[in-house]
Amino acid sequence: MRAIRAASAALLGAVALVSAAPLALAGDGTNNITSFGFSVTPATITPGGTVTLTSDGCEVPSVTVTSGVFDAVTLTEGRPGTATVDVDAKAGAQYEITFDCKGERGTTPLTIAQGVDTGTHTGARKGVKAGYGTAAAGTDTDGLGATEVITGVLLIAGALGAAVVLTRRHAGGRA
Repeated sequence: MRAIRAASAALLGAVALVSAAPLALAGDGTNNITSFGFSVTPATITPGGTVTLTSDGCEVPSVTVTSGVFDAVTLTEGRPGTATVDVDAKAGAQYEITFDCKGERGTTPLTIAQGVDTGTHTGARKGVKAGYGTAAAGTDTDGLGATEVITGVLLIAGALGAAVVLTRRHAGGRA
């Protein structure tokens, strides 16, 4: 019981420590402290994805956000803004996002993940193929091949055979 209380206290202390950290601290270890707070969400995005940019505590009505991976964005009167990451952004690269509040600058990294973002676009997507595996096997490389079909048939036959044997044993035990 004491171990649970100690673990709970340690976890609560860790949460308090993390939540007390200033928003302006970037993860690059340079102690990027500014008089205003800023953030990029999410911190990792796929090419073509949309990030949300926020800034608070700047005394001027607008904050300019720049990066080599999206067009400049102006955040007006503390309202968040969005930016679309270039589709040709290099996967695995880390780009610096700069927030400028009346000449005072703060930076934070944005990491580009593999693939193309599908969560922010509303176009057609490749769906699941349904139907008979044998019909698709001869013409489409994404269909089921002979090996998959034979394996499936054998698994079904084995399951049916096991059901028959178990049913006979169960029925034979009553007689």
